[in-house]
Amino acid sequence: MAETKKNSPLKTFLQFILFLAVGLTILYFVYSNQEAAYQAECAFKLDYDCEGKCEHNSLFDKLIVDFGSSSPFWLFLVCLAFMLSNVSRALRWKLLIGQLEDGRYNIKWYNAFWATMVGYLVNLALPRAGELAKPATLAQYEKLPLDKLLGTIVTDRIMDVVMLLSIIGLTFLLQFEQLYNFLMGKTKAELICAEELPLVEASDNSWLIWLLGGGALAGVLVLILGFIFRKQLLQLPLAQKVWGMALNFWAGIKTVFSLRRQKLFWFMFHSVVIWLMYFLMTYLCFFAFGPTAHLGLMAGLLVFVFGAFGIVIPSPGGMGTYQIAVTAGLVIYGVGRADAFAFSNICFFTINLFCNIGFGLLGYLLLPLLNKNYQPSWTKEK
Repeated sequence: MAETKKNSPLKTFLQFILFLAVGLTILYFVYSNQEAAYQAECAFKLDYDCEGKCEHNSLFDKLIVDFGSSSPFWLFLVCLAFMLSNVSRALRWKLLIGQLEDGRYNIKWYNAFWATMVGYLVNLALPRAGELAKPATLAQYEKLPLDKLLGTIVTDRIMDVVMLLSIIGLTFLLQFEQLYNFLMGKTKAELICAEELPLVEASDNSWLIWLLGGGALAGVLVLILGFIFRKQLLQLPLAQKVWGMALNFWAGIKTVFSLRRQKLFWFMFHSVVIWLMYFLMTYLCFFAFGPTAHLGLMAGLLVFVFGAFGIVIPSPGGMGTYQIAVTAGLVIYGVGRADAFAFSNICFFTINLFCNIGFGLLGYLLLPLLNKNYQPSWTKEK
């Protein structure tokens, strides 16, 4: 079994404090920006005697009221969708592990499920650390080699990347106009004293198009030059590391398609279910909050993609970055910034408090009890 480097408790604690500070700092700056915009909006409404004047003295007061007024029924469905995604993730992981050693390892799916929840909990403390805690937890109770489990995590994440890229491509096709308007700084701006939502020039973001276009062109040139000078580049440590990552990616793809036809079907089925549930988490949350309840499936798809980018950035569970991304996505559809910010926090903290923290801690408690007298079948062969 491969040995893993263990951090000292002090180093782990300092890393936790660092990442938590980063997440809270980002969230604070996002809040400060939204607070300033909220106060400006309230002053405008007061000066022009608009209907629906601000009822709250601060954005924080509004957030408290918005949380309290959210529908518990719809938030329950949001949590249910997330937990169903994790059931499918555990079953998909079980299929991958079943491929190891010619099907020698037949694990309990509930061990994979609770190990997954423990991984999410650890991710809140140290971004990406859950990717090690998850297989390490399963290895402890299923007596499996950790290095082999780490290989299945790589394959699992590769499939997630493929699914996310597919969803981004689908969103680009279905919501091209909205994305174009966002990049050009044109968005449905909420008129403070009127109900209709016209398309206005919000700010000039055309530089983003030049940046994306330039980045794409630079990427193509790098690939061409990399192919021409591949022999020389492979002598460099950094190039060897990148090439190794590319080989791991390809090995993960081959692992998926090495599954037998029936197992491949279920692997793809669970992959679709995982990401469908992720989308439903955003869409169902719309109905929990009045200002977003009117939004449709396409809006849910675009906001979901924005939120996914926010989660990918390494802060604790996407804290701060998720709020930035989701708020920007909702503004495209004319939702006021204060309401968009409130929605992003309702969705973020519902999932993290009730699911990641609640079920993560429950996993820590249940795993020793569920495996008290459990002996994996493959260990009996020795």
